[in-house]
Amino acid sequence: MDILDLFYKGGPAMWPLLALSILSLSVIFERLWFWLRMLNQEKEIVVRVLNAASENWDAAADIARRATSQPIGRFLYAPLRLLRTDAETFRLALESTAEEELAGMRRGEKLLEAVITISPLLGLLGTVLGLIRSLGGIRIGDLGTASTANVTLGISESLITTAAGLIIAIASLVFYRLFQGLVINQVKVFRKAGNDLELLYRQFPPDFSDTSSIILQESLSDDFASPYKRNKNKFSDTPELPGESDLLDPEQ
Repeated sequence: MDILDLFYKGGPAMWPLLALSILSLSVIFERLWFWLRMLNQEKEIVVRVLNAASENWDAAADIARRATSQPIGRFLYAPLRLLRTDAETFRLALESTAEEELAGMRRGEKLLEAVITISPLLGLLGTVLGLIRSLGGIRIGDLGTASTANVTLGISESLITTAAGLIIAIASLVFYRLFQGLVINQVKVFRKAGNDLELLYRQFPPDFSDTSSIILQESLSDDFASPYKRNKNKFSDTPELPGESDLLDPEQ
């Protein structure tokens, strides 16, 4: 039997099921593309940043900055971009960024949960409506006669929506569990990478005695200074008011 023919025989409930299936597929394909791109580059980024951090923190920060298109790159770059930070601030930067990135990895899960919940219910609703339509035309005198064949056919067609709803829900549930497992694995990866980076920071802290870093910090401080502080020097050039002795001098 043709799929299009089955779709039309399923009744009006097939249209919302079709919309849910398109929504579920769009989320699944987007998440698959996201995970494939991330998993292919994640390990390389972590290794390069950690190897560079053991020798030069500026090089490690530059590598992490160039990898900020990936969640692991933004995670590692968050503490490295800070100036003159201590170990506690370093850890807080890692933890806050990890929470934000992991929340972004769970994007689309709510939509899949909704599809998993609604699809079987819509399929059951379509079946009930089909049964009502099929059984509504039965007469007591027609029982056991050939006229009830159409009723049997109508009942079989009404079960199409239940099957469609279950298929959509099962497929969405499989990928939903897959994405949840990937997120759980990323928690372990982020924790290990963050711990290794923090350990390197404690063992080989960056040298803040470099004058270039001091100049960079002062320039950033000037950039983020308030307008009042930036314009304070403009008002310092105003002429001084005459003193008391000048006012009492009769020659003036």
